[in-house]
Amino acid sequence: MTIIAITLITIGLADIIRRRERFEQMRRPIPALIFAFITPVLLAWLVGLSANQDWLVLYIGIATALGWILTSHRSAQSNTQHGLPLGILLGGLTLLALYGTQSPTGGILGDWLNTKAMAGIQRLGAETLLVFLGAALIQMSTGNVIVRHVLAHIGAIRPAGEPQPADRLKGGRLLGPMERIFILGLGLACQVTAAGLVIAAKGLIRFPELQAQARADADDHIDLSKPRSDRGPGIDELTEYFLIGSFVSWLVALSTLALVWLGT
Repeated sequence: MTIIAITLITIGLADIIRRRERFEQMRRPIPALIFAFITPVLLAWLVGLSANQDWLVLYIGIATALGWILTSHRSAQSNTQHGLPLGILLGGLTLLALYGTQSPTGGILGDWLNTKAMAGIQRLGAETLLVFLGAALIQMSTGNVIVRHVLAHIGAIRPAGEPQPADRLKGGRLLGPMERIFILGLGLACQVTAAGLVIAAKGLIRFPELQAQARADADDHIDLSKPRSDRGPGIDELTEYFLIGSFVSWLVALSTLALVWLGT
């Protein structure tokens, strides 16, 4: 589980960096790739991974992170092959799940937790701390990228330059990470029912926007004689975008929650 946590931390931080630096304008996200290579090695050293098998498995994690960054960047630029980065991410994490670490997890990080960390963090241990950190970071930019790739793969996102469903449903890029973090936190606190209320609340928040679009369609405010690229998305497109995007977002949070439960 330690190497899975290291891989999640690496991917989560790399995606945050890519988002902040607007690497979409670059042919290759070189800084993110360098970061994705150095970070796992540094974290593995901090937790004291020493067995040869552990480092071989770590290379799988590094390859997963690098593959995710490259293919997701290329897919975003070309608007094609959106399933490839998703397959690399899922396949890489599946391979990592088949192997455990032989080295006792601790190292410099474990020594620091035992001597200088706050009491609450001290009880977690090095491996559990990495799992929590990786789970939280994946909910941020990476969760949004996963949702966007799924929506693009099924055709719920229009080609660049056309009116997008996201233009009608404002705040999704901010609301998504917030709800995923909230669901993850409630799940870790064993408040699954409260997490369900969060999911229901999102539907109530978005209902007026969907209802307004339905009324607009009913009143023929959308001229169907115009080309699709010249008119805004209708209620069917908006509903598909909202439902699928929301379910994928929730699935990211719940899958990560299950991973944390397994790792702790």
